[in-house]
Amino acid sequence: MTEPRFHAMPDGRQIAFRFAPATGADTGPTLVFLPGYKSDMAGGKACAVFDWARAEGRACLLLDYSGCGLSSGDFAGGTLSRWREEVLSLIAAHCPGPVTLIGSSMGGWLMLLVALAIPAQVHALVGIAAAPDFTDWGTSAEQQAELAAGRAVFEDNPYGPEPTPTHPGFWADGQAQRLLGGEIALTCPVRLLHGQRDADVPWDLSLQLAERLRSADVQVTLIKDGDHRLSRDADIALLLRTIAALP
Repeated sequence: MTEPRFHAMPDGRQIAFRFAPATGADTGPTLVFLPGYKSDMAGGKACAVFDWARAEGRACLLLDYSGCGLSSGDFAGGTLSRWREEVLSLIAAHCPGPVTLIGSSMGGWLMLLVALAIPAQVHALVGIAAAPDFTDWGTSAEQQAELAAGRAVFEDNPYGPEPTPTHPGFWADGQAQRLLGGEIALTCPVRLLHGQRDADVPWDLSLQLAERLRSADVQVTLIKDGDHRLSRDADIALLLRTIAALP
């Protein structure tokens, strides 16, 4: 891995990122990996994509959203709109040509929002247990009432000792960014990977997303014994094969 660098946003936010430039003459679109909720660019899938890209001579961009990983800021202030702004700013600064967006879980929702902002620049999308609209289907009526009243909600975290928070600002912004209620006006190739033992994001959500996308070139791959993370060696090998096989 390269050493992290920092990208300054206009308001002073310092966004940590790693960027590997292309080393070949015709290496394809820059790969941009978008991690999940409360995750960062040090995750296994992000590192695997970055290492593969460097070995193939492909350009690749990783980042930590504000309030996550090495970036400045408070996680409680994070929203999809704020993080989309950061992704778009980094793409504008480092990726002048076409990009392929790879989004894991919440990053799969964010990749759709980013692609809708710059559709002409997006060559393809790869979702890993993509979770659009999870502020809606992923929260109970009781939790939504708490969030609407301005109170954070905390849930058990199967991946660590600290409970997972949902903050009112993130929830309200997410509700305003929902996509599954109508057509998603993206026409690029899309590949969606989803484990059928995913306890966090129902696997049929990828089928719903495939139906909503305008693109005719959408493929959904279901991994029968795959969990939410899809971070086993075989899962990562499938991810890299999927990226390599994009048109």
